[in-house]
Amino acid sequence: MSEQKTQGKELLIAKGLKQYFPIGKDRFVRAVDGVDFSIREGEVMGLVGESGSGKSTIAYTVMGMYRQTDGEIIFNGTSITKNTKGRSKEFRRDAQIVFQDPGSSLNPYQDVRQILSLPLKVHNVVPKSDIDDKIREILQMVELPPDFMYKSPNSIGGGERQLVSIARALCSNPKFIILDEPTSSLDVSIQAKILNMLMKLQEEQKLTYMFITHDMGVMRNVSTKIAIMYLGKICEIAPTKTFYEKPLHPYTQMLLSAIPVISAEEEALKPKKIKCEGEIPSPVNLPSGCSFHTRCPFRQEICTKEDPVMQEVEPGHFVRCHLCQKK
Repeated sequence: MSEQKTQGKELLIAKGLKQYFPIGKDRFVRAVDGVDFSIREGEVMGLVGESGSGKSTIAYTVMGMYRQTDGEIIFNGTSITKNTKGRSKEFRRDAQIVFQDPGSSLNPYQDVRQILSLPLKVHNVVPKSDIDDKIREILQMVELPPDFMYKSPNSIGGGERQLVSIARALCSNPKFIILDEPTSSLDVSIQAKILNMLMKLQEEQKLTYMFITHDMGVMRNVSTKIAIMYLGKICEIAPTKTFYEKPLHPYTQMLLSAIPVISAEEEALKPKKIKCEGEIPSPVNLPSGCSFHTRCPFRQEICTKEDPVMQEVEPGHFVRCHLCQKK
């Protein structure tokens, strides 16, 4: 499990962030429904949840691929959501994203040299005469040989394509990288190699990550804190150690109790198995009250009527659940 390190200032802050998608007259998919979080310099924040919970939508909204419905995003002390013309060149230099599927995010008609040259030129990272040397340096950082610059994405494997995607993200010397399930489409044998390399880069380059995944086992080893999403809202945020030792939200406990383990010691750390009921509600027709109450075995009457608010139950540990509300 990652040790909590001394962190710097808050690099990314989201306040009341909403992303609704219209699907007809007065009907919306509430993909992100009023979330608040912050990531400090040097942190690795794991953003975890089932498919459709809103994890990737947060990523795309932060990067400016979607225009937020409401709320504010502050990056490095400056609001980046008030500019109606989109993200600034400075932000696009300092913040990068690595997508889940490298096959669809790399131009198949360009070789690796052309792919990596573009951000180097756009952000004036090095003089044009030094671009090839810089590309070799970046390929070495992601453990690829220099001759890879002459290969096309279609001629290399999925793991190698993802390494090229990571190399492209590194070209602008970013401060912050969003990793949107960067290993989920890869063979298990390749996943560990890429995860180890990402954590090595984070340490060496002093990077800050938002690491999006549905794999709770991965988060235990790479994150410094974890946020859990369910139907567009964050249920719980806590430092990684606290999160795994003292999970409070029933949904969090459900996810943790389902993690496969290989030792009695790990089994002892898992929460008691929680059996959820029913199906995940539609994000178009959310239930009243707490959106998890239709599946929660501990629900009370208040859960069906009032949506709980996020509260800090101990330093750095926030939970949105009536069962955990301070009296």
